[in-house]
Amino acid sequence: MPDSPAQTRPMNILMLMTDQHRMDTLGCYGNDICQTPTLDEIAATGTRFTNWFTPSAICTPARASLYTGYAPFRHKLLANEERNVGYIEDLEDGQWTFPQTLRDAGWNCGLVGKWHAGSHKNANYYGFDGLDYPGWHNDINHPDYLKYLDDNGFPPYSITDRYRGVFPNGETGNLLAARLQQPVEATYEHYLANKTIEMLERYAEDRKTDGKPFFLLSSYAAPHLPYIIPDEYFDMYDPDDIELPESVAEDFSDKPPIQKNYSRHWAFDTMTEEQDRKLIAVYWGYVTMVDMEFGRIMDAVKRLGLEDDTAIVFSSDHGEFTCAHRLHDKGPAMYDDIYRTAGLIRVPGCEPQVRDEFVSLLDLPATFMDIAGLDPAPAVDSRSLLPIVRGEHPQWDPYVLAEFHGHHFPVAQRMIRTNRYKLIVSPESRNEFYDLEHDPNELKNRYDDPLLRGPRDELMKTLYHRLRLRGDKFFHWMTSMFEVGDLDYDPTMSGLDESTYHSKKTA
Repeated sequence: MPDSPAQTRPMNILMLMTDQHRMDTLGCYGNDICQTPTLDEIAATGTRFTNWFTPSAICTPARASLYTGYAPFRHKLLANEERNVGYIEDLEDGQWTFPQTLRDAGWNCGLVGKWHAGSHKNANYYGFDGLDYPGWHNDINHPDYLKYLDDNGFPPYSITDRYRGVFPNGETGNLLAARLQQPVEATYEHYLANKTIEMLERYAEDRKTDGKPFFLLSSYAAPHLPYIIPDEYFDMYDPDDIELPESVAEDFSDKPPIQKNYSRHWAFDTMTEEQDRKLIAVYWGYVTMVDMEFGRIMDAVKRLGLEDDTAIVFSSDHGEFTCAHRLHDKGPAMYDDIYRTAGLIRVPGCEPQVRDEFVSLLDLPATFMDIAGLDPAPAVDSRSLLPIVRGEHPQWDPYVLAEFHGHHFPVAQRMIRTNRYKLIVSPESRNEFYDLEHDPNELKNRYDDPLLRGPRDELMKTLYHRLRLRGDKFFHWMTSMFEVGDLDYDPTMSGLDESTYHSKKTA
């Protein structure tokens, strides 16, 4: 007997996405204070990845990689619009994206919330249903949100109890947190959950009547700073229960000078330890509030009978410092605090597990194509995680690469990481090398340590050849500056010297 349509049609995909979200805020990743029951339940019934990384710890590059399966150097959206210092602001015409491919294959495709992957070409341009929510933060003046407040008799947006430091020039520093004078039901996060559930209901009806599968991304700016939340969550966690991260002991000795400058920009030393603990407590409150909204969405999945044929995915675009290394936000420091994030995938029929392969947000486009039964090849820097989720053990890369191109300023960095070691190449100042087994907080730069020269040089060679294989021209800097092994090309790129590289090699 042939399979029924219900047996052969692809499963739906629902992705829950946060912004600037630390992995160590989730209970399933070891936090025994911060409450994240919804995400913990997804982890307990799906695959939890312990080595999930972002390709770049900046919103726009990371999100563009999510939609294209291209590494940032390849898709060329290298900075957020709001801090862009000259890079392009939209994907080039003709760029492949997974939502448009799903749309062309007959899928419903929707995005609710943060897009932040282009200035002029929005989510609708690439095949997503949904309202346009531009910018990096909650658009509290969005007409539809204002209508939501008015229709429900909710008070307008208003804040008190602002937390901020002092800039080096003596001016008032960036807003880091504040108390929101609205009930939870009036928050932008609650509004986005409502919009997600509305779209889920519409897509579920289409699934029921004509079998049409859907991809739905519910995308939050939370818990990105500033942490602006109502009393219930602002005061949920006691600052006295908060332990500051061990890396708050950072003194920036033997680190790229830009890190110390960035700490001053975020006014870390102008705030007290008491304020730091409260900031972390409020951040955790924000995480719990978003998890509660995710719970409402997951309840709708169950109510609509979608649980058995819908894959659930969770990740964030990158992490957040929140006092780690005496920093806030994200930026020119390739620490695990902002590059290693939570990653959860639950596929119906697959057994729960914890996996430690080095994977990336960049791998999701190929995964989505694989789930949909479509060709993942156009997502050229992406590899499907579906075999891992199914419990298979494919041969996997023991390295993860990441890149940074600037935020507020142009600066180039590349990173390669293994289970034990991390190498960061920073042409503008100082390279970094960390032994994560003995220094998990990345406090001691051992780039010049003779005891680690062997693994450092080996990782340098590996990074060089990986970048060259990718076509990331950052490798040209490394050719002249470091021992990278045998070359098979003219590194001078002159082409005018009688004694070219090739002639020397063959003489």
